[in-house]
Amino acid sequence: MTNFTTIEASVRAKAGKGAARATRREGLVPAVIYGAKQDASLIALDPRVVLRELVKTGWRSRLYEIKADGGAPIRALMREVQLHPVSDRPIHVDFQRLAPGEHIKVAVQVVFTGEESSVGIKRGGVLNIVRHTVEVSVDPDNIPTSFTVDLSNLDINDNVRWSDIKHDDNVVPGIVDRDFVIATVAAPTVVAEPEPAAAPAAPAAPAKKGGKK
Repeated sequence: MTNFTTIEASVRAKAGKGAARATRREGLVPAVIYGAKQDASLIALDPRVVLRELVKTGWRSRLYEIKADGGAPIRALMREVQLHPVSDRPIHVDFQRLAPGEHIKVAVQVVFTGEESSVGIKRGGVLNIVRHTVEVSVDPDNIPTSFTVDLSNLDINDNVRWSDIKHDDNVVPGIVDRDFVIATVAAPTVVAEPEPAAAPAAPAAPAKKGGKK
């Protein structure tokens, strides 16, 4: 299950575009923590901390514990990061505050293993990944870091469905009306070789005009 990732932050006193610009001039990233029926908390982050999290896989489902200026830690999910259109540096971050026992929707990454030993792939089959992530509803205490799919026993035309994935009973998929497909091993595509073009017919010999009398 998800481990807590601690983020150190500082408290921002004012909201608004002017205050956000002032925070950026100080070399920090303005951020807000909303949700759980509480007033929004305004904080500022070190941009290196934000970039460190963005390069990790599955950051949208990672559970954070935000500590700001000695206050009580706030548990939250990083929901949105706005990047500068030119420099790609973070310029604003939105966090969703988590309330104990309140289910939330998150997209959990699917990790595929055993591809090199898959029976079907060895026979020339092609791995077709249908879902790189699966959206689930789950209590914050039970957010999976990822779902693991073992491909080693899959033959051509075999597939992996939601029911094949090991998960906690409290993890409810966003799709509940069917046992949806995660990945398949498709048959190899056979490309027919074009038939050789027929040789052009030789031109007919010209007819002789007249004859000896």
